[in-house]
Amino acid sequence: MSTPTASTEPQAPPGIDELSARDLLDVATGRRRVRRLAEVDEMLVAAQWAVLHGEPEDAKDPMTQPGGDGTPDVRDYCLAELAMAQETHALTARSLIADTLDLIHRLPRTWAIVQAGDCEPWVARRVAVMTRPLLAETVGLVDRAVARAIAGHAPTTVFSIARAKIIEADPETHAAERERIRHERYVRLSRADEFGYRHLIARVTAGDATWIDAMVDRVADILARTHGHDHNHDELRSLAIGWLARPVDLLKLLLEHTVQNSDDDPDENPGDGSRPAWAPEHLADTLGRLCALSSRKLASLRGRGHLYVHVTDEALRTRTGIARVEGLGPVDITQLADLLGHADVTVQPVLDLRDRRRTDAYEHPEATKDHVWTQTGGDVFPFSPRTATRRDVDFDHSTAYDPTGPPGQTGPHNSGPLRRRHHRWKTHGRYRCRTIGPGRHLWQTPHGLSYLVDHEGTRKLDDDQADLILTAPEGVEIYVPKVSLVL
Repeated sequence: MSTPTASTEPQAPPGIDELSARDLLDVATGRRRVRRLAEVDEMLVAAQWAVLHGEPEDAKDPMTQPGGDGTPDVRDYCLAELAMAQETHALTARSLIADTLDLIHRLPRTWAIVQAGDCEPWVARRVAVMTRPLLAETVGLVDRAVARAIAGHAPTTVFSIARAKIIEADPETHAAERERIRHERYVRLSRADEFGYRHLIARVTAGDATWIDAMVDRVADILARTHGHDHNHDELRSLAIGWLARPVDLLKLLLEHTVQNSDDDPDENPGDGSRPAWAPEHLADTLGRLCALSSRKLASLRGRGHLYVHVTDEALRTRTGIARVEGLGPVDITQLADLLGHADVTVQPVLDLRDRRRTDAYEHPEATKDHVWTQTGGDVFPFSPRTATRRDVDFDHSTAYDPTGPPGQTGPHNSGPLRRRHHRWKTHGRYRCRTIGPGRHLWQTPHGLSYLVDHEGTRKLDDDQADLILTAPEGVEIYVPKVSLVL
């Protein structure tokens, strides 16, 4: 029997190619309203799901308040099941419920306009997020102002009005938040793109930012002399950031390209051997200590980090092919030199995934963790992004470990990496999981929805398919074909 294939070409509505320009504009207006009302329907479904799960099943059933002050609590364990039905992540479903509850209970005037299809739902949801810290008795000031503007103004105007009214509604909280943010610092890395590049994002004081910018410009100017005209200024500034991670090399570069001052400047060259006026007191001692360090200790000034790279010996030998870097994704093998630099590298042996590693202990040995991680490639919860690193997950028994049970319960045949939140949902939220083959996990929700997670991602199974897999004799793996329908 042939399998139908999905059509890749979008189909225009019947007769649309016969419409005049004016009629086509009218259709565009109507479609916009239909889309808005469809989003409202999705929000209403989320709100009703919250209503159905507004009471705990027992004393151990945790409740959570996704929305702001004055909105009802929801069973924490119900969020993931709604997300699976929507084929999305649980945090996306939680946000949908939180925003909808906020609009219904805290921003009713704005919600009325959303329900009528007279504004973009995403704009109202953004306002709901912005106002969530406000108490229920003060949020009405924002609601009244936004309701007057959201149907006719640009989103940026609506957000500006909302921000102003939020400050007016609770100036004390705004002042406290401004003080908290003043002490907030971070340096973060974005995900890598397909070429192995990442964004470096930092929140620093304005003064530090100015000096860092000046140093990056200084190094970029030096690099321009050695790189010719093959690099533009922005590219050189990007290269300069890399030099900041190598303090010894950077110091050498700066010293080699320092312009000597004239001998007649008494401030720069006192002549009596004393410290120049601009130099810190510790300068001479610091330079002396640097000169006394061995090469290995100088290299250690860069600090240490852990980067897991999966690569074949053939790729290293031929310098062609792809390497997979955990936390970054696939990179061309020629990029490894730039990525690793002069770092010390530890080579681990290749894992034979055919090995049947099993242990009687509850804890996963490191060799088993390596096996499971290589086999699954990340968090195995349905629709979970495979962006977690090894330190971000728990290695969980798919079928719960039984201290009085048979030997060999711990191994790749009964394990899967899960983020802590997903682990808690599985353990306490009545979500069932079973390992049904290497890197394959079958999940069932509290209300009986079934999902297969494997190297192809997540897909829903019907009850017959799930039953066929679950009732198969031990050691028999069932592979259900994926069927695509013509659109």
